[in-house]
Amino acid sequence: MAITLASVDALAASIPDGAKLAIPKTAAGVSMAVTRELVRRGVRDIHLVGVPTSGLQADVLIGAGCVSVIETSAVTLGEFGTGPRFAAAVRAGAVQVLDATCPAIYAALQAGAKGIPFIPLRGLIGTDVLVNRNDWKVIDNPFAQDDPIVLLAAIRPDVALFHAVKADRHGNVYIGRERELMMMAQAAQRTVVTVEEIVDEDLMADDSSAAATIASLYVDQIAVAPKGAWPLALLDRYALDAKALGDYAKLARTEDGFRTFLAGWLGVEHGQAA
Repeated sequence: MAITLASVDALAASIPDGAKLAIPKTAAGVSMAVTRELVRRGVRDIHLVGVPTSGLQADVLIGAGCVSVIETSAVTLGEFGTGPRFAAAVRAGAVQVLDATCPAIYAALQAGAKGIPFIPLRGLIGTDVLVNRNDWKVIDNPFAQDDPIVLLAAIRPDVALFHAVKADRHGNVYIGRERELMMMAQAAQRTVVTVEEIVDEDLMADDSSAAATIASLYVDQIAVAPKGAWPLALLDRYALDAKALGDYAKLARTEDGFRTFLAGWLGVEHGQAA
């Protein structure tokens, strides 16, 4: 059965105010195309889950006032430092931060994908992260004595959003080596994806591509958005636009500069410098 493609606008419109939205790390395939439309629409009160970190995408959404809660282990622009709008929002108390570690995010998503209410994890005992997460519980290991362990509530996003290299006409999405995208899709209630292209071959019919493909069962909407991750990289298709990211980092240090960025970014076509 062939898929019916949506528009980028339709994907953004399907993410409601107040949604718990899972997004991938910078290198895994970020849908900046849908992010732009979310900002343009003025989405509000998003609970953003960075899997396990985020960068430009989270920083822009926070700066635009779209996010009320962020759950992640970092918001970083790499060599350009911490996301400036994220840092400003934290200082101002404008966003609630649910601090986590990379293993904690992955483990809680695994619980969501498995349909279980919580999952145990070691490595958090004695850390400041645990001190500041009263929603995580420390219990005694029921199978051993004097062995405390942390229980994390499952993360079940309302929507998982990412950008991928390609999808086929059956709705299967190729994700390459970025396996956390599979976990996101399995844990989320809905998964919406932008892709570079639609291909005619059945990605699930060939063993060489099937193992790196999310089956259409887990994909709700797909839109074609060439260079939809720009200025971020996408696997081996295109590299990070370091100049564009550096320009953003400089502008976003101030509220006025960020507004200047937004005015340009919202007024240009995908793949062009703001």
